[in-house]
Amino acid sequence: MSPVQALAEVLVGHPQRRVIDRALVSLLEICRSEQEPEAWRIVSGTLADISEALGVFRPRRDIRKVTVFGSARTVSTDPSYLLAEELAREAVAAGFEVITGAGAGIMEAANRGAGCENSIGLNVDLPFEQHPNPIVSSCEGRLLHFRYFFTRKLFFLRESDALVVLPGGFGTLDELYESLTLIQTGRTPPMPLVLLAPEGDPFWLGWEEKSLTVMRERGLVSPEDSSLLFLTHSAREAMAQIRRFYRVFHAAELQSDRVELMLNLPIPPEALDQLNREFDDLVDEGAIQAAETSDENGFLRPCLRFHFDKRRMGRLYQLIDRLNRLELPHCEALESSGQRSGSSATVV
Repeated sequence: MSPVQALAEVLVGHPQRRVIDRALVSLLEICRSEQEPEAWRIVSGTLADISEALGVFRPRRDIRKVTVFGSARTVSTDPSYLLAEELAREAVAAGFEVITGAGAGIMEAANRGAGCENSIGLNVDLPFEQHPNPIVSSCEGRLLHFRYFFTRKLFFLRESDALVVLPGGFGTLDELYESLTLIQTGRTPPMPLVLLAPEGDPFWLGWEEKSLTVMRERGLVSPEDSSLLFLTHSAREAMAQIRRFYRVFHAAELQSDRVELMLNLPIPPEALDQLNREFDDLVDEGAIQAAETSDENGFLRPCLRFHFDKRRMGRLYQLIDRLNRLELPHCEALESSGQRSGSSATVV
C-alpha cells in the first residue's frame, strides 16, 4: 500500500478530518508551486520533527513538566549548576517531569537532578556546544533530535507547564525573550516563568534593572507585565511558586476576545463577586462568569469566562494569582499541581 493510499484509509472517520484536509490543501499548494530541493527538505524535516516529538510526549501528556533553560557552558562546580540540579530534584518531588535542551551545563545539571526516568531532552544539531548529555542519552525514548530551532521551541512551549531560566548567554536570553513574547501576546497559554540565580548572583537583578525597568519606564511594555515573571534565588521557592500557580487555576483557553480559565474546583459566589470588583478593568464587556467546560482530557471542570483585551496579559496573571490565593476549604484538588488531569474533574 502506498503512503497516499494509507493516508486515505486513516482519514475515514478520523475526528480531526477537517483540520487534516486543510493541512493537505497546503501541502498540495506547495507541490504545485515548489520544486526546489531545499524547500522540500524544510517541509520534510519540519514534519519529521513534529511527528517524532508528538510520539515522545503523547504517553506523558497527563504529567506536568518544568522546562529549565540555562547556559551549556556552566561548569559542574558553578553555583548555578548546583542550583539547577536542586531545582530538578524539587520538581520531581512535586510530581513534575523536567525538560531541557539536552546539552551540557545547566541542562545536564537539571537532567542529573531529575534522573533520566523523569527527564526529556530536546536536542538540536549544532556544530559546537550541543551534544546530548549522558543523562538523557541513557534512557530510551527520553531524547529527541530536532533538525530546526523553531520546531524545538514549539515543543518547549507546547509541552511545558512552567519555565525556569538560569543565567546563560545568547541562546538562553533568546529562549527567555521568545517565551515572554509568546506569553505576553497570548500565543501560548499562561504559565509561570521563573528567573532563578544563586544567592548573591546579580544576573537577573541586573537584567531586570537594565532591561525590564527601562522598557517599562519608556512605555515599551505595560506596567503589569512585571507580573509575567518571578525572580528568586531559591530552588524550593521557585517550585513553590510554580505549584501555587496551579493551586486553584488549572489551565486557560485563549480565544480572540475571550478567555476561559479552567479551575481545579469551583469558587464560592462571594469570591466571584470580589474578583469582579477587583478586576473590572480587565473585562471588556459583561462580567467574569462562573461556568463549566471540558478540559483537554474530556473531564468536566469549573471555569471562569469573560471577554478581555489580550494586551492585558500581565493583568490576567494578576487575576490568576488572586484566584490561587483564595482561602478555600482544604481538598485533594488543591494539592494535585503535578497532574494535568486532577481528581476534582468528572468525565463527560
